[in-house]
Amino acid sequence: MGGVTSSMAAKLAFFPPSPPSYGLVTDPLTGLMTLSRFAHRENVEVMRLPTRRGTDIVTVYIRYPMAASTLLYSHGNAADLGQMYELFIELSILLRVNLMGYDYSGYGQSSGKPSEQNTYADIDAVYKCLIESYGAKEENIILYGQSVGSGPTLELAARLPCLRAVVLHSPILSGLRVMYPVKRTYWFDIYKNIDKMPLVNCPVLIIHGTADDVVDCSHGKQLWELCKEKYEPLWLKGGKHCDLELFPEFIKHLRKFISTVEKALQRNTWRRSTDRLEPARRSTDCFEASRKSTDSREKPRSSIEKFRNDDGKSSSKERHGKLKFSFDHLEKSRRSVDCIEKPRRNAEQVEKARKSVDRLDRIWAG
Repeated sequence: MGGVTSSMAAKLAFFPPSPPSYGLVTDPLTGLMTLSRFAHRENVEVMRLPTRRGTDIVTVYIRYPMAASTLLYSHGNAADLGQMYELFIELSILLRVNLMGYDYSGYGQSSGKPSEQNTYADIDAVYKCLIESYGAKEENIILYGQSVGSGPTLELAARLPCLRAVVLHSPILSGLRVMYPVKRTYWFDIYKNIDKMPLVNCPVLIIHGTADDVVDCSHGKQLWELCKEKYEPLWLKGGKHCDLELFPEFIKHLRKFISTVEKALQRNTWRRSTDRLEPARRSTDCFEASRKSTDSREKPRSSIEKFRNDDGKSSSKERHGKLKFSFDHLEKSRRSVDCIEKPRRNAEQVEKARKSVDRLDRIWAG
């Protein structure tokens, strides 16, 4: 029974377009690979990647100038790269991000057959390529999972502690829960997102249509409740399973989310670098103050002559009292001056830093 149910869940989850919506064309002179339906673009690279399960998957990498983030996009269950290509180009431009999309094993021109374990190997290969071939860093990557793509997305996100963010677009609680309103997780279920969601440590945005007749909106709402670091979700009134990109609120909310997580990372990075430099600044200020106070102690010695007796000598008791008064007075004055001067320098430094951060915020907000 478990094997039959698991097979049924897999059949519901995977609907690769048949025939594929594109072919692959390789230029004999340059070796450049393109999708057959689209002309070559300078900022787009198409390639094949081997996976640890022995399949070769097709990927598309779209570069955006000076992008601060890279979106790793896992598409839905009834699409391939040929159908997603133009949307990927548009998202890269509107969100100002690099974007890498891929076809699961058995989708498009990727080899093999679609399965849960194959999709996990597929996304691992794409992530490895981003790190090793494109120089991306974990903290600069945003994982984006649509529909069945929420499965490999959360599987990877649960294993990466420093991700910048995760976006779940019409996500599923699990494969079995799409078909039946079960209350517990069975061993033969697939894409157990309900169990992996609490393991994700980065900000999560969930987008779901309220009129979704494929994956009920309750899936997205339950996943949102399980988030460790919740971001304001987007419940699109009247939105179905495959039309959310057509709503104006969709791109607006997505842009706001990406801008927010990018600014948060910039502030954290600036604070860490400031914390490392700040002790050196304070120690330098202390040393400087000590040198100035030493000079000040030397000068009043000439004034002590005024307190000598007429014969040019002063008693040891009188001399000790005057010197003690003079040095005590100077020490108090030095401490009071230091207390006034140091906060003033620190205030100027904090004010300058704050202004620079404000300028960064305005630049990125623009």
